[in-house]
Amino acid sequence: MSDLQTRLKKFIKKDSNASLVAGGISGALSRTVVSPFERAKILLQLQGPGSNQAYRGMFPTIAKMYADEGWRGLFRGNTLNCLRIFPYSAVQYAVFEKVKAVILARKPGQDLLFWERLLAGLVGGIASVVTTYPLDLVRARITIKTASLSKLNKGKTVRPPGVVETLKEVYRTEGGFTALYRGMVPTTLGVAPYVAINFALYEVIRDRMNSSTSDYSNPLWKLSAGAFSSCVGGILIYPLDLLRKRYQVANMAGGELGFQYRSVTHALTSIFREEGFLGAYKGLSANLYKIVPSMAISWVCYDTLKDAIRKW
Repeated sequence: MSDLQTRLKKFIKKDSNASLVAGGISGALSRTVVSPFERAKILLQLQGPGSNQAYRGMFPTIAKMYADEGWRGLFRGNTLNCLRIFPYSAVQYAVFEKVKAVILARKPGQDLLFWERLLAGLVGGIASVVTTYPLDLVRARITIKTASLSKLNKGKTVRPPGVVETLKEVYRTEGGFTALYRGMVPTTLGVAPYVAINFALYEVIRDRMNSSTSDYSNPLWKLSAGAFSSCVGGILIYPLDLLRKRYQVANMAGGELGFQYRSVTHALTSIFREEGFLGAYKGLSANLYKIVPSMAISWVCYDTLKDAIRKW
């Protein structure tokens, strides 16, 4: 093995770098698997109140996507999503592990408390949003624009707007650099507590399984733990996830989508008042179909890759 290879191996095996690599790969892989559910969720979230709605339910929405845009429509925006998810997931896991290490260094020989894991997840969630938010905004814009173009052209294949093109349009027409971060506050309010709940709950369940006298070596147990923790976090935080998508498209086409909110509080009260309790959970089933298998796969891939890097 050459000196360069030795140094590269040593660099990757460092715990923080291993978390970056394992987190990025597991995030991109898991999101690709559930890409149709992700796009369906966004389309459902971006429908306002009223009975004349094009998308009704998760599986009918996926069927309509396929009918309007073909199989490519099911994965529209996935390349961009992976470009966003790789650093997003990598930063999330790496910061989570780093904060845990800092906390443990202050209390040697002791275990992490649940609230300390929550804190580590919260910081990891905030860091990942700040790092990748413009790409998340662009993906939401491309999803809704592509669906609108398909509707206008009666299902004919249309060229979807590009990433650079969308970034330039937002920058030029909506207020410059700060427009690329419009909606970041509600996004952070939704993502950070979700990551905190998901990460902390999964680790507690995993550690209990590892210390149990029963046999939990089957990967299905970790899949189940990841699915359960992401489901709990997803349901508790969902109205804020819906809100962040509304903020991201509020200024599209001069605000014709009808989402004009003065603040997070005004937005939430408006949604509950005008669309009812279920309106705040519009697209929840599509979201759960996405995040539950996605995080289950992501956790198993992450743990497996981290173990493989350690043994490398």
